[in-house]
Amino acid sequence: MKLFLKFDLNTVSKKVLEAKFKELNLEYKILGFGEVELLKKIEPEEYLALNESLNDYGIEIVESQKGILVQKIKDAIINMVFNEDTDLKVKSSVYLSEKLGHSYGYLSNLFSEITYSSIENFIIIQKIEYSKQLLLNTELNLTEIAFKLNYSSVAHLSTQFKNTTGITPSAFQRIILKRREIAQKKSN
Repeated sequence: MKLFLKFDLNTVSKKVLEAKFKELNLEYKILGFGEVELLKKIEPEEYLALNESLNDYGIEIVESQKGILVQKIKDAIINMVFNEDTDLKVKSSVYLSEKLGHSYGYLSNLFSEITYSSIENFIIIQKIEYSKQLLLNTELNLTEIAFKLNYSSVAHLSTQFKNTTGITPSAFQRIILKRREIAQKKSN
C-alpha cells in the first residue's frame, strides 16, 4: 500500500530539532528557521553528539561566518517562496537586502563564492519545488500556480519547470496521476 503525504518542512524540521535537543538534555531556544540558541555552554563531547545526531537527518551545524550568512540567505529564500504571507511581487534582491542587512551585491557574491551557484538559480529551484508541491497537494491549476508564484506567465513557469526538472508541468502531473492509479490498483 502506498501513502501520499503532505507535510510542512518548517514543522518537520522544528520537531526534529526539538526531539534531538531534548534527547541530549540541552537547553535551547529556536530563534527562527535554521537558527537555535543554546542557553547553556555545552561540552565538546555534547557538541559532537549533537552534530552527529543532527547529521542523521541531513542537518549540519554551520560554523563559519560566511557559511552562516549563506544559510541565512537560503532560509530567507525558502521563507520568501513557501510562506503564504510573503509578497512575491517584492523583488528578491530588495527582500534579501532588507531581511539580512547587507547589500544585494555582497549577498550575491558571497552566495556564489560558497555555493558555486547564483541566488537567482536557488530561487528558481525553490519556486519549482513549491510548484511541484502545489501540483501534488492542491487543486490549483498551472495558471493559478504561476500567479501565486509571481511568474509573468504560465509559459515562463513551464519553461523554468522543464529546464529544472527535465519534464513539463503537465507531464509531471500525468506521471503523478499514473503512479496514484497504479498504487490504488495495488491497494485494492
